[in-house]
Amino acid sequence: MAKAKKKGKEKKHNRLFGVTSRVLMLIVAALLALSYVSIVINPAKVWPVSLSGILFVPLMTLNIILLLWAVKRLSGSFVIPLLALIPSFFFIGRYVQLGTDDEGGAGPEDRTVKVMTWNVGRFALQDEESGIMNMEQCADSIFDFILAQDPDIVCLQEFKIRNEQKVREYLQSRMKGYAVEYYMFPSAGGSFGNVTLSRIPVRDKGKIKFDQSANLAIYTDHEVGDRQFRVYNCHFESYNISFTGFAKAVLQRDNDIINETGTKVKRSITRRPKQVDQVFSHIEDCPVESFVCGDFNDNPMSYTYYRMTRDREDSFVEAGRGFGATYALLWPMLRIDYILYPSRYDAVTNEIPRVELSDHYPVISEIEL
Repeated sequence: MAKAKKKGKEKKHNRLFGVTSRVLMLIVAALLALSYVSIVINPAKVWPVSLSGILFVPLMTLNIILLLWAVKRLSGSFVIPLLALIPSFFFIGRYVQLGTDDEGGAGPEDRTVKVMTWNVGRFALQDEESGIMNMEQCADSIFDFILAQDPDIVCLQEFKIRNEQKVREYLQSRMKGYAVEYYMFPSAGGSFGNVTLSRIPVRDKGKIKFDQSANLAIYTDHEVGDRQFRVYNCHFESYNISFTGFAKAVLQRDNDIINETGTKVKRSITRRPKQVDQVFSHIEDCPVESFVCGDFNDNPMSYTYYRMTRDREDSFVEAGRGFGATYALLWPMLRIDYILYPSRYDAVTNEIPRVELSDHYPVISEIEL
């Protein structure tokens, strides 16, 4: 009698465990499926959907773990994570590229343009080990690195200078031979904004300011041989949150900071698509083909990426190797900086050097026109 009761309890426990595990699998699979469709849903209208896109990599990883666990247990429920994972193989290349060590040769020099984009973080890095102790030293190190890469066009975001009146003078002294275009916002202790440097003559230029934001896009028009093109240097809405500060607030149960962080995340998620649509509309009216570069503050499974890659290719996807992450603090999770180029051009190389000079890594690509 006692054995029968024990077996009955075990059977009930196993049944409950089986139901619970299947429900968990269905939830995780549904969230991964939601991340696939989040790229076409404007988060300005349904902002929580974009969170699933941000969590694409963790959700995919969790589904892989559940798949392996179910297979090990010889459970038929392995079908749930398996089906959820199938579409991920079409998207994972946006985050990591296996590639080979055999890089294709560059095209004719007069038809190949080397483009670089970098959020320099207001030259705020201070590191005793590297010898960088202040803004000027950080800026010098960054410009030395840029010059060593020998790019034709450089798009910088979060460039900061104490004296706004001397931006052009300062950059021309540091980057001899480069044309300088920029737009600065005033801030405490100086001004910051976007800067585009180019060894290719600038035929035209302009800016796109965003409502209620210190972010913007600037553009420059260029001509190489018979190719005319425009380069958009974009910095879309930032989250403006401290990940370490948020983690500490969670541990200390500081609801004020947690609520403030949530408000900032929502504001960023809802503002960014409006800025993206504004730039996209500008691109549609552009008479020449367009590069779109910069800090998008959004991942490859996002409405931002989906819109900006229309009629354009991603230099990392086409010519990159390894992890594509560009945000140093959460490497290799976050890829938010991009070089997108017209579809009829070809990316010959793409590099993301892990230089510790900003909280972002630079993206450098050679594009054959």
